[in-house]
Amino acid sequence: MEFLTSLPGIYLLCFFGFSNFLENVFPPWPGDTFTVFSGFLASSPQTDIALWQLILATLVGNWAGALLMFYFGKKVIHFLRHSQSTWIRNHYQEESFEKTIGGFRKYSGLLIIVSRFSAGIRFFVAIVAGISKMNPFSFLFYYSIAITIWCGLLISAGFKLGKNWEQINVMLAAYNQIITIFLCLVAVCLGIYYFYRKREQS
Repeated sequence: MEFLTSLPGIYLLCFFGFSNFLENVFPPWPGDTFTVFSGFLASSPQTDIALWQLILATLVGNWAGALLMFYFGKKVIHFLRHSQSTWIRNHYQEESFEKTIGGFRKYSGLLIIVSRFSAGIRFFVAIVAGISKMNPFSFLFYYSIAITIWCGLLISAGFKLGKNWEQINVMLAAYNQIITIFLCLVAVCLGIYYFYRKREQS
């Protein structure tokens, strides 16, 4: 801890910014943990970090990672539509794809905001937004709202509770597990529902 507090503030800000970037492109990275910890360090009088600087680094890191995955999603759909692979051509159906992606287009803003509260699905939302050809400025607008709410809560918790940040991390891990399980159950139920509905219609 003494080593971290002795580091120049710019090094810490670059690390926390990169941590938020990496969280968007590599889901196993424990970005939320480092975000809470960044709030704790910002509360320490021994570190040269202002809260506004930390918030800015968090926003920039998230924006960079999300936009990278957003444009990756645009490349994915271009690849699928123009691929010469026989296997892909046999399995990719434009009509089915449009029906699937239509649900995202309808509720894109809400889905982007809600996805930030689950480490398990936030990684995919930027990619799907790119695939659906969502306006990048609209995507950034909703994503900024999501970042402000979620990361603001994490940084505030670490900042206010100080040395008890580890307890927050334990609660955060339990929360992520519960939310991920819940969303998986919802996805399974929706899958079963649409399967039987399609079966009855046919």
